[in-house]
Amino acid sequence: MESQPRPLPQQDPRPLPSGWPVGSFQTYVEAQAAVDMLSDTGDFPVSELTIVGVNLMEVERVIGRLSWGRVLAGGAASGAWMGVFFGLLIGLFSENWISPLLVGIVMGLVFGTVSSAVSYASTQGRRDFSSKTQIVAGRYDVLCDPHHARAARDIIARANLGGKVSGGA
Repeated sequence: MESQPRPLPQQDPRPLPSGWPVGSFQTYVEAQAAVDMLSDTGDFPVSELTIVGVNLMEVERVIGRLSWGRVLAGGAASGAWMGVFFGLLIGLFSENWISPLLVGIVMGLVFGTVSSAVSYASTQGRRDFSSKTQIVAGRYDVLCDPHHARAARDIIARANLGGKVSGGA
């Protein structure tokens, strides 16, 4: 009986972060400033640092009210841009590039307007606003390889960047 070769274990594409915490910051900008400051020392191995967002939240920021006018104008604009793209693409392969461009714009206007109208009408007034969604963290920790964690923590503490310096090293 011939044995089958064992499959190699696959590496996790999203491994958990490792290292000791050397600073905790309220904003990503503060954590980034700490890492940048460590980088500016010149001899600190910044490749051993990781910024970790902790207590993740999904935040939806309302931008404005939607109306039929805004929906139709936005659909027409995005459709026209798509029409310009396809019109120019088709125009590259023909002798006259103006005609495909104009047809692309008109068709894009029509399809963009119709598709946005259908989409907005399907909400039946339950979502009359536009928004942007992003993921934010409650705090940002800077982790470091244990061999250099003490030095990183001390440098961050001396710089007094506004973050809370963690023990552990």
